[in-house]
Amino acid sequence: MAISFKDTTGIYESALSLRSKRSEVLAGNLANADTPNYKARDFDFHSALNASMATPNASGGHMRVTHQNHYQMNGGSPLGGELEYRIPTQPSIDGNTVEEQVEHAAFMENTLEHQAAFTMLNSRFKGLKAAIKGE
Repeated sequence: MAISFKDTTGIYESALSLRSKRSEVLAGNLANADTPNYKARDFDFHSALNASMATPNASGGHMRVTHQNHYQMNGGSPLGGELEYRIPTQPSIDGNTVEEQVEHAAFMENTLEHQAAFTMLNSRFKGLKAAIKGE
């Protein structure tokens, strides 16, 4: 009987990947906090996770492009789609929409949820290891 890692890891593999990509986006916002006219970006994690679990491409399948106007999956942004702009509560005079306290809070929340997903994935692998050893 073969073990499917997709069935074993469940949603946590996709969650870790998306959490890492969201960390990059949020870190980019923080790095550009003083850049004039920089627009803060983000994406809805839950929508992206649902989309990644629903698409055949996320599970290793391949999509066939049958027309030149078809969109390519996973192209352009980390999510295969467009990142959204964050709407500031207090826009700055120079056009920058990064609010450091909001970005720090989002980054820390994302970090905690990344660690939680990693812990759950790690416990799954420990369970597999114990089952293989017969413990």
